[in-house]
Amino acid sequence: MALNDIEIEIQVSMSDTKPLVEFLEKSGESRGEKHQIDEYFTPAHRDFLAVRPAAEWLRLRDTDGRYSFNYKNWYFDGSGRSHHCDEYETKIEDLKSARKILMALNLKSLVVVDKIRKIWTYQDYEVALDRVKGAGDFVEIEYIGQDEFVDPAKVSEEMINFLKDFNCGPIKRHYGGYPFLLMFPNEVKWEVQ
Repeated sequence: MALNDIEIEIQVSMSDTKPLVEFLEKSGESRGEKHQIDEYFTPAHRDFLAVRPAAEWLRLRDTDGRYSFNYKNWYFDGSGRSHHCDEYETKIEDLKSARKILMALNLKSLVVVDKIRKIWTYQDYEVALDRVKGAGDFVEIEYIGQDEFVDPAKVSEEMINFLKDFNCGPIKRHYGGYPFLLMFPNEVKWEVQ
């Protein structure tokens, strides 16, 4: 699969992230800490939440005063697992005006995800420790390698194995994303990896 406009990532909960953080501080490259506020929307004519788990997300993001607009369309297999999505993202200058445009076009605000994100890069991964208001602490790993043709399921498995090497206790993975987790916590299906 070619990686143009494709994102491969996993999102997990771990009981002890300390060994991972110690490794990243020693062997990774710190990208700092960011405060991100993400507002998610759905069009009135096509309810993104009609599908479970939601496969599409439309987001406005404020990262410490830098703004972006993003659309993701996740591909789920028959078991409800996803390893990649189409992702289109662009910077915007004025968050308030962008939000007004979406509201004028009859898009409905669904949820706001407020998180503190600490980021490192290590080899082909961007590793983030997220503290999500109202949901808890998570680890998110995104593939940032330059190999143009990869198998998303294989890359996801490699990311899980990377985490298992740190003996951080049970690794619980979900496939719905933070907005789904905040809106429908009882519908989130966790898998112990």
